[in-house]
Amino acid sequence: MDFFANIILGFQTAFQPVNFLFCFVGVLTGTLVGVLPGLGPVAAMSLLLPTTFHVSPVAAVIMLAGIYYGAMYGGSTTSILVNIPGEAASVVTCLDGYKMARQGRAGPALGIAAFASFIAGTFSIVGLMLIAPPLAEMALKFGPPEYFSLMTLGLTVLTFLASGPMWKALIMACLGLFLGNIGMDSINATFRFTFGILELSDGIGLVPVAMGLFGISEVLLNVEQSMRRTVFETKIKNLLPSRKDWSESSGPIARGTILGFFLGVLPGGGSLISSFVSYAVEKKISKTPEKFGTGMIAGVAGPEAANNSATGGAFIPLLTLGIPGNAVTALLLGALIIYGVQPGPKMVIEHANLFWGVIASMYLGNAMLLVLNLPLIGLWVKILKVPYPILFPLILLFCLIGAYSLNNSLTEVGLMVLFGVIGYLLKKFRYEAAPLILALVLGPMMEHSFRASLTMFDGNLSQFFFRPISAVIMTVAILLLVLPLIPGVKKRPAIGEGED
Repeated sequence: MDFFANIILGFQTAFQPVNFLFCFVGVLTGTLVGVLPGLGPVAAMSLLLPTTFHVSPVAAVIMLAGIYYGAMYGGSTTSILVNIPGEAASVVTCLDGYKMARQGRAGPALGIAAFASFIAGTFSIVGLMLIAPPLAEMALKFGPPEYFSLMTLGLTVLTFLASGPMWKALIMACLGLFLGNIGMDSINATFRFTFGILELSDGIGLVPVAMGLFGISEVLLNVEQSMRRTVFETKIKNLLPSRKDWSESSGPIARGTILGFFLGVLPGGGSLISSFVSYAVEKKISKTPEKFGTGMIAGVAGPEAANNSATGGAFIPLLTLGIPGNAVTALLLGALIIYGVQPGPKMVIEHANLFWGVIASMYLGNAMLLVLNLPLIGLWVKILKVPYPILFPLILLFCLIGAYSLNNSLTEVGLMVLFGVIGYLLKKFRYEAAPLILALVLGPMMEHSFRASLTMFDGNLSQFFFRPISAVIMTVAILLLVLPLIPGVKKRPAIGEGED
């Protein structure tokens, strides 16, 4: 009975005019972000985070979540029409989607991408709704040692799955942990690494770091690359897939939905890996694998279902354990903390309207995206033609205004510019920023849990391995760290390497 009462509470919250409006703004912005190459949900959420500080936490999180899953929808449009992924997870959609457009089948490709996204997104929300509450109830048994072990595992898995050498990801995670502990020590009330700068006494804020690493760095990188876009000129018709298209796509959609959801739950799994795994599975089981890459609709349906299903899965560890699995959910975690909401098992009880309101808004958002995506294809095509010399100065302007408006501080602006340059250099030398952002958010919580654990254990570190849950989690984390050092064992194929 409580379950249905919570669902009713969620829809009552989501249908409040302000929350409904912010859901619409979020999914519309997310679609736009997905359509525009060179941006992504992390950059957009970083830019818009300061604008949410003057609204309720429920409305703010609903909008930010809408940007996240909306970008998954929009990325397919650019991949199919321009052969440039608007969002990293849409890389694989280029392979068959653009070929379908070249064959005069842009309409069915866009249509099946939209329907696959809707079906998979809806399934992932049902999974989130069913799995999250019992998982949160189980997590109430966690103490500081279990939380420290869990956060350690989250960082380890993300570095293990990062494209490129694992040591680079570990360096970024360590840098993030260092940055996260700048400011006043919450236990001893002493200042650490502030160098006498008053604005750093509260620590380095998530917003200027994220805006720099993902906003300004993207602008600098794209200006340098002089990315050329040629929208494939074709009359877009037959947006509703035919019976044959549905016959060829139903299996890939079902498999991609399930794969994406469970890979999305894993820290570091996310939409990019899900879409590649789905494409590989479809090609493997196909009777005509040689046709993949020539315009197979299954090569569009499966990955699009997988990357949208993964977004729902990614919310499970965030909302129930307070552990983000990727850069986007790390930003959401940071935003919730800024709003005074502590994600974790108690969130279901203490902030039931937010928890269930966000889930219900995702149902509404998915329906909005299906309604918006197909009729507005023509508008997205026109937006794709906006010249970069106009687009990028506007992005920089929004970054500067957003950073300054946080505390009316030029220090925040300076930090944002500094991390923009750092982010640009990291991308040039192929260091991923996601472990840094995740560690920056988790750093203070990890330190607090670690020091609380040492107090419980009288300084005996071995006790982490005498509590069953903590022991299992720490053992898995250590195995993942050691695994790449074993001769003949590969970390994993760097499927996302080179794709941003």
